[in-house]
Amino acid sequence: MKPSTCRVLLILLGATACGGGNPETTPAPATNLVATPEKLDSLWNEAVAEFTDRDWRNAGILFERLMLELPRRDPRQPMARLSLGEARLGQKSYLQAVREFRRVADEYPNDSLAPVGLLRAGDAYAKLWRRPELDPTYGGQAVATWQELLTRYPQSAYADTARTRIAGLNEWYAIKEYKAASFYMRYKLYDSAILYLKDLVATYPRTAQAPRAMASLVAAYRKLGYVEDVQEMCTFYRTNYPDAEGLAESCPAPQVADGGAGAPPGS
Repeated sequence: MKPSTCRVLLILLGATACGGGNPETTPAPATNLVATPEKLDSLWNEAVAEFTDRDWRNAGILFERLMLELPRRDPRQPMARLSLGEARLGQKSYLQAVREFRRVADEYPNDSLAPVGLLRAGDAYAKLWRRPELDPTYGGQAVATWQELLTRYPQSAYADTARTRIAGLNEWYAIKEYKAASFYMRYKLYDSAILYLKDLVATYPRTAQAPRAMASLVAAYRKLGYVEDVQEMCTFYRTNYPDAEGLAESCPAPQVADGGAGAPPGS
């Protein structure tokens, strides 16, 4: 039997020896496994001090210990779990931070900190998507987590923050699409570029990249000689992005006929 197993048995069963000792001559020591309220308060204050000093390593150790020692119904449990997640985030252990933040929402769903846990879990995922051109898997998980916050806690004070976070990552998705389209445009692979640009406009119409994508779409159709598609795209461009910086250059306004103001072209 391993020594560690022996010690556990001594505590749980009150045995006085392990593997051949004399139980009648070796009494079990009295052991208090429950921290006193005073000890818990002291440990809490120490953890908060380390957290305030941004000593993430020590704060993490102390809050992890608190999670083991705080009684199940102690009202400080959600805050301790959230603080442990923040400590992991401060250490750049992003996936560990996600786990701790999610546990706030999943283990204390009715606590006021539950939506904060989901917000911060999304933030931790987002940290793992470092540049728009890289694999956006973690970005998708971040958006899904913020969407979960909006679904579970639509009236939360953090709902608007989640929407702002989602809009920010949508900009990154749009940048990723635009970079891919620009690559194909550079090598005159216009049909492939058009697929990316149309998807960008359809999926992320409110991003800053959408008007740029429209300008590139018009340019691609011009290169291919698709006159009707150019006209259609210009109509859509003018209607949906009338203040876009490149609109006048990409889609000049139709010339007014000399026969009279406002006469349609060709009249």
